[in-house]
Amino acid sequence: MSQTPAAQRWVMAGYDGSEQARSAVDWAAREAGSRGCALAVVNVVHWPIPGPRLVPGTDEATQELTARTQAEALLADLADELGKSWPELTVRTSVESGRTAETLAGLARQAELLVIGEAGQGGLPRVVLGSTAAEVLHTCERPVVVVRPAGSPDGTGPVVVGVDGSDISSAAVAFACDFADRHRRELVAVHAWTDLPMHAMEPTGGWAEDWQDIRRRGQELLAESLADHARRHPDVVVRRTISLDRPARALLDAADGAALLVVGSHGRGTLGRLLLGSVSHAMIYHAPCPVAVVHATGDSRAEPSAR
Repeated sequence: MSQTPAAQRWVMAGYDGSEQARSAVDWAAREAGSRGCALAVVNVVHWPIPGPRLVPGTDEATQELTARTQAEALLADLADELGKSWPELTVRTSVESGRTAETLAGLARQAELLVIGEAGQGGLPRVVLGSTAAEVLHTCERPVVVVRPAGSPDGTGPVVVGVDGSDISSAAVAFACDFADRHRRELVAVHAWTDLPMHAMEPTGGWAEDWQDIRRRGQELLAESLADHARRHPDVVVRRTISLDRPARALLDAADGAALLVVGSHGRGTLGRLLLGSVSHAMIYHAPCPVAVVHATGDSRAEPSAR
């Protein structure tokens, strides 16, 4: 196990022994390597563990020691595997006690981002990581990536980002542009407009003029939202999409085959009654690819400077 210097930039991953958590660690390792960061892997033992004792007939202190010993062994094996796959990557592992979501969010305050699996029961009895994903999104101030099992298998899928003109949306665009630039992916910027009666969605006549106006305003919003980021990342190819569908459906459709979907944590756009971030929870449960949920913190680490 390598120790990460306090001043070193790092990506953090939660690990509980489950298959989903292992996928999250692998994703985090690749991202840490791309960013030139160290990787910190944390196993949180939520103590006291409800239900039957790990070792019948022993006291709570012995139970906790047993749980921590098992977790340390689990992480030691993982660190060995990571060392073989990414020999140049600095890896730190630690076992922490507490409520999983609160502990991960607290430790991640100084990280570039936190990566977790979407769901799952870990190899340690009742040590749950993935089921806390929604709570982590509420409490973590740093970007959170929830690794789902699908996505572009050949690594050539685009990066999809939802854009609504809000400050939080701008933070999401910054994160998406940086990721697309480092991984050489196309960026798909999606703006969904829902401020129309439902029958306007039907392919019948009478709405052509309204659609043209909506499209014009949406393109203006996208152009304004992407302008600064395009100057910072001139090599990123950007495809702009305006959708009449609801934001969740528009993003899910665009994310089919994507490498990453990026959304803001919450926020209201400038075109009135447009909500983007309210769909972030739907994305972590239904998106066909990993999902990054980004907060507007004003922290420059949302978009690291180019190496």
